[in-house]
Amino acid sequence: MSDIPSTIASKIADLRARFILHERFEPLQARFRMLLEKRLADIAAGRSADAHGISLSGASGTGKSCAMAQLVARARVELAHSSCTEATIISLRVPSPATLKFLGQMILRALGYNLSAERQAWYIWDLARHQLRQRRVLFLHLDEAQDLSSRGTTSELNAVASMLKTLMTDPDWPVGILLSGTEELERILNHDPQLARRMDAVHFAPLSPVAHAPDIVGLIGDYATRVGLTAAPDSQTIALAERLIHASAFQFGLVIEIIIAAIEVALLEQTPALQARDFALAYEHRSSCWDAFNPFIVTDYHRIDARKVFIREAQ
Repeated sequence: MSDIPSTIASKIADLRARFILHERFEPLQARFRMLLEKRLADIAAGRSADAHGISLSGASGTGKSCAMAQLVARARVELAHSSCTEATIISLRVPSPATLKFLGQMILRALGYNLSAERQAWYIWDLARHQLRQRRVLFLHLDEAQDLSSRGTTSELNAVASMLKTLMTDPDWPVGILLSGTEELERILNHDPQLARRMDAVHFAPLSPVAHAPDIVGLIGDYATRVGLTAAPDSQTIALAERLIHASAFQFGLVIEIIIAAIEVALLEQTPALQARDFALAYEHRSSCWDAFNPFIVTDYHRIDARKVFIREAQ
């Protein structure tokens, strides 16, 4: 059997693992570094000041989860080389549908503590706070945090806000909270002003074809070079970048996904250059649409809803 597929798979996996430093990440990282330094300063001084946190919201596909994962990974490296080497940060994805009891159990499991499901919620959270203190957890990151209030009832919102505030204001060991999720996350924060004032709110807005197309052109060329491809002239145009932004529903994370998918097409066809046609094929594979609904083919691509798949007739 040819080793070409496995070689291509390895290259694609490496591209997917790569994190792109973009203009929205640096302000996010700067805010978090300040929160981390303040927390470490309080610990060094023996103070137990209330912790604060960050909420990162945005539409699906904006790259929130990748940005937070990178933020946490970098912070863990810094902590390993700091004077507080025993401190840590834990990150987990909120289950859907979520209950506070199940979330408490997940936190305990993330800390290596297995607990019987028969325990009551108050006991689980008391134990979770104790374990967070014992393990010296500085920050708790909850991804897909909008699912903390999937039903959206007032009692549910009150319980979630109370839990988050309790962790941040624990007199023995306050824990900073990092939340990432879709715009529904903003409802949880807006429900409780006391919670909102303890959080720095960051929003990843959609891409702008006018403002971001030049950067996307450079990104296409950079990704192609990393796997040994040249970027054909028709893949290095502003027009293609604008089509790519539309095909990605204006979301940065989806832009990266389609670039990588187009590169995979080029590698499988063993062509030396990444071409515009590779993007059209990648979009077809992704959405199973007819050519008449492929934003890399039609002239009036603005009419196409890039969030839909299997489009084969007029919308």
